[in-house]
Amino acid sequence: MTKQEMFDRLSAILQETFDIAPERIKPESRLYDDLDIDSIDAVDLIVKLKPIAGRRLQPDAFKSVRTLQDVVDALYGLMHDATA
Repeated sequence: MTKQEMFDRLSAILQETFDIAPERIKPESRLYDDLDIDSIDAVDLIVKLKPIAGRRLQPDAFKSVRTLQDVVDALYGLMHDATA
């Protein structure tokens, strides 16, 4: 899966789960400041991302995540670590 495909899936999750308007979902969008994703929502998001990664995700991997691009980069890195 490419980073763009991951972003598209993330965008769909944000729209369906958190009712976020598509125009607010950009790679540079900040989870907390721009999208109102709080810590409880972040846990829900990690649960929703698990099927994309195909394995359990550790919250520690997402501690430094601030933007949607950070989420995609972290997820991409985890997926490629798993296949290495």
